[in-house]
Amino acid sequence: MKRIACWLLAGLMFGALAAPAGLSAAEPLKVGDMAPDFELQASDGNTYKLSDFNGKKVVVVAWFPRAFTGGCTKECISFRESGEKMKQFQVAYFTASTDAVKKNTEFAESLKLDYPILSDPNGVTASAYGIYNAGRNAAARTTFIIGKDGTILDIDSKVNTAQHASDVAAKLTELGVDKN
Repeated sequence: MKRIACWLLAGLMFGALAAPAGLSAAEPLKVGDMAPDFELQASDGNTYKLSDFNGKKVVVVAWFPRAFTGGCTKECISFRESGEKMKQFQVAYFTASTDAVKKNTEFAESLKLDYPILSDPNGVTASAYGIYNAGRNAAARTTFIIGKDGTILDIDSKVNTAQHASDVAAKLTELGVDKN
C-alpha cells in the first residue's frame, strides 16, 4: 500500500512539475470567435504568424497530441497524401503539436511531409485556443479553419485521422473558400 501511495504522490508531483507554471486552458473557442494570433516555429525551419495571413489566405491548423504515435502519424500522412485537395484552395495548412521543434522536425522528415508542423512546446498557443491539457503537456486533437479576416470558420474535434485531409478539403468546399 505504501508503494502505491508513493507512486500516486510521485505522479501528482510530476504532473505539477511538468505543466508550465500558471498555464491553463482558456475557454474553448467557438465558430465566429476571433482566432488568437500565434507565432510558432515549424519543422521546415520557418516561423509562422497567423496575422501574416490576414486578408491573404484561410489558415488550417490541425492540432495533434504527440508526434510518433499511431493516430498522429495517420493524420499527418493523410495531410501529405491528400494535400493536393487542400492546395486547390487559397489556404495555408499546418499540423501542430506541443512537441519540441526538434521532435516535430524529425517526425516530419520521417514521414516525408511536404507541409510544416508547428511547435508549441510550452502550450501557450494551445492554451489560448482552449485545447491544452497541462497534465499531459499536449493539445487535444482539434482542427481550426480560420478565415482571411481572422475569425474561426470551423472547429473539428471529431477527427477521423486516416482521412482527415479529405474531410478538411470537403469542409473548405462547404464553407465556400476561394479556389486558386
